[in-house]
Amino acid sequence: MTGLTKGRLMIPASLFSISLCISMAACAADPNVRTAPAKNLSQTSQTDPNRYTKPFEENSLWKSRPVSPTFSNFVIPTSAYAPSIHQGQFSTGCFFADQNNPPLIVKPNPGQKGVYDADAEAFLPQVEIPHWPADLKPASGGDGHADIFDMDNGVIHSFWKLKNTNGQWTANLYAWSPMNGSGWPDPAHYYHGARAVGLPACAGIIRKSEFQSSDTIYPHALAMSLTKNGMAPDYVYPATSADSFSKFNRGQIPEGSLLMLPPDFDLSRLKTPELIKIANTLKVYGAYIVDWNEGTPFVIYAEIGSGLDLNKNGYDKKAIEELHLIRQSLRMVTSVKSWVNEQNQPFMPEKNLNILSMRGPWCVYKGSACVNDPSGKFNTWKQAFVFGKTTAVVSQTNQSGRNISQVAWAKPKAGEKFKLTAKTTGGGKLRVVIRDAKWNTKLDTYQLVNDQSITFQWPQGEVKTFLYAASGIGDSSSVSGTLVRVK
Repeated sequence: MTGLTKGRLMIPASLFSISLCISMAACAADPNVRTAPAKNLSQTSQTDPNRYTKPFEENSLWKSRPVSPTFSNFVIPTSAYAPSIHQGQFSTGCFFADQNNPPLIVKPNPGQKGVYDADAEAFLPQVEIPHWPADLKPASGGDGHADIFDMDNGVIHSFWKLKNTNGQWTANLYAWSPMNGSGWPDPAHYYHGARAVGLPACAGIIRKSEFQSSDTIYPHALAMSLTKNGMAPDYVYPATSADSFSKFNRGQIPEGSLLMLPPDFDLSRLKTPELIKIANTLKVYGAYIVDWNEGTPFVIYAEIGSGLDLNKNGYDKKAIEELHLIRQSLRMVTSVKSWVNEQNQPFMPEKNLNILSMRGPWCVYKGSACVNDPSGKFNTWKQAFVFGKTTAVVSQTNQSGRNISQVAWAKPKAGEKFKLTAKTTGGGKLRVVIRDAKWNTKLDTYQLVNDQSITFQWPQGEVKTFLYAASGIGDSSSVSGTLVRVK
């Protein structure tokens, strides 16, 4: 028993009662239901079949090796239990699905307001998954993790507290991630899965095929959790969120941090084959802190059913001693000279990411009141505000304050220069207005058409950002945009 109780998801205090959908047909039927995505979305089409076992792009930090890292001196403290390599009830299964698997509807767990859509920050009465694997079984622990690798759409569907009760599937949370993406969220689409830092639960875990291979090293960084005396009460790049328990942390390692075994760690001190392979990986790739646990100095996660069990023949005192040796030697990376990607090419990670989100709520002004209008909805799959068929231009506004990222390391600062670029289809137009506390207009981009850009300096003082989306005229149109720093 390792005392594993994984951290709970942190849901923002400011939630909005909004409706959203994946396809316009679904919107017409029920605007509050998350429905299967349309096939061949630009970011998910033509999925590499190897992405099931090797997800994410070649420059993903999961697949990349740091060059000349420097380290902190902080040592992960002991706690109530021994460190653990965990493939059991608090880990997750990674399930394959394709066009041969039927769709399935997931309802909210009893007593829940709805299935929480972590990207849109909304509760939905149900979520329809386009392809549901017949062998899916969520983790039996309290977090009920399960990830579905939807090969037909190139998406990882991620759940928290997923359950099957008499044939009805229920969950507390749903989030999605592009299988071909970086493996980490960006500030705009800041929640990609059920992990505390906004990741799919399968990101970074030791997969069954990897454990069974004869390789001497795992081909990616590992996923790790810490308990409160090791973890700091915040998060750092590349994490975009933190666990709700983070305020109780009293250590020095933020969520999102990379931990490694230093180059001089003596591998000959380890005799357990499973730990030698893990230590090799920790020296080359390291492990990212993705979650919180109760009472265990560190946990490294393996896929449920992988067979990676240090105690399969009973309590292994020698393995526990070696785990503590790893604990004493692990160090947080404080700086890196450069990186080498999966193809052994040098690169530097892109930290200047989009901070503009099109999540709601949206409304249409009728007199002095701004009211909900079914003409358009936020579409999480397209990361855009999507209008249905229109015979005249419709303009909707978003005054939520959530349209500019709240991710700590990505928030705009006064005087920084930004470039806003409209991304629209079907004649849609994007407009951004920034006002100060006295309602004075500090920026008005007016209506921007597709690929049109404007560069500006972020205003001084307290400001609020307003988005406006104008439809085209025709069967459908969409409005989105990117906002990134420029020199």
